[in-house]
Amino acid sequence: MKQKLSYIVALVFAVVAFCGCSGIQKIINTGDPNIIFEQAKLYYAAEKWHKANVLLETCAPYFRGTPSEDTVAFYNARCYFKERDYASSAEMMDEFRRTFGRSAFIEDAEAIYAISLYNMCPSPERDQSTTTQAIIAISEFMSHYPDSDQIEIFHDMTKDLSWRLHEKSYINAYTYYKIERYKSAVVAFRNALKQYPTTHRREDLMYYMVMSAYKYASNSVEGKQMDRYMSALDAYYSFIMEFPESKYKKEVEHVAEVAKRFIDKNQEEE
Repeated sequence: MKQKLSYIVALVFAVVAFCGCSGIQKIINTGDPNIIFEQAKLYYAAEKWHKANVLLETCAPYFRGTPSEDTVAFYNARCYFKERDYASSAEMMDEFRRTFGRSAFIEDAEAIYAISLYNMCPSPERDQSTTTQAIIAISEFMSHYPDSDQIEIFHDMTKDLSWRLHEKSYINAYTYYKIERYKSAVVAFRNALKQYPTTHRREDLMYYMVMSAYKYASNSVEGKQMDRYMSALDAYYSFIMEFPESKYKKEVEHVAEVAKRFIDKNQEEE
């Protein structure tokens, strides 16, 4: 009984799908691009994005070089955006803004291009190439349309993407620390601070730079420890001046005590 019911349900869905496709196919079979375009606009207005997309793809070649070319291209790209196919909408809107710079849709196209890239951006643990690309696109939009009604949304997107880049730089540097490559960690933490001086991870970055420098010194051969403990002490002073009441205060003060003892002892022996 259950198998029979499942078969009936599947058959109903298949018939519905066929009828839907059949209706679209009938429109396409007219061979009249104007009829196809008008039907596409009706589906578009009804927010039936996939059906509109099929018809727009079909009639697009007939409108190349006509006044309606940009309208067809924009509607088609926006259908992909509404279907959440952000890779396709970003590619198509990028092509649109390069091809139809004077179109009435250009502001919306540049906005959708930037938003599509934003929606493609991954979490901080993954490669951030798309994030950088999205920040550039958003910055260009805000520069071109400073009075846009969406400007605050784009400001918020920029803040979010900047946060991801800052977090990524911290994760990259911390990875060196975690696998005990302390020399590389010192360089990575320093570069992260230089690249993003206002990062929300500033205290963490400076703390781990102190700890990396300290562990690099303590694991070094005796002949190189003096300079490296002095570097660790310098990192400590920079940290404690900026974060005198830090949650890491106890740990960095221990580093300073060890470094000072080593330096004082070796200076006395000299």
